[in-house]
Amino acid sequence: MAAASELQRVADVEIDDGGVFKYVLLRVRPRDAGASEPGKEVVRGHGWAEYHADIYDRAAAELEPQGFDCECLGGGRISHQSREKKIHVYGYSVGFGRANHSVTTEKLKAKYPDYEITWADEGY
Repeated sequence: MAAASELQRVADVEIDDGGVFKYVLLRVRPRDAGASEPGKEVVRGHGWAEYHADIYDRAAAELEPQGFDCECLGGGRISHQSREKKIHVYGYSVGFGRANHSVTTEKLKAKYPDYEITWADEGY
């Protein structure tokens, strides 16, 4: 149970307040929890990143010293129109492959319940 409470400290979603930017879907699990701990998926998306790996590297650098292991499950892009309260998830990462956008969308809906959130596998 300790592993689950540790995971609660890790934000499910950290994305920029607006714009179009790359994102990665990560699985995070406590390092000492063992293989039976499923961990949880988290979304990280930022406009400063030139590559999806830049986002993964920064997230891993933040989480690993806290005792978590990170695995990148894939990437894509997010279009965040905060004024219109719309988010669209699409595309893929050349290096990590396509994230499961439906998982990403569910995470975003939990954080932005008053938004219209859509996804598509098309686009880059």
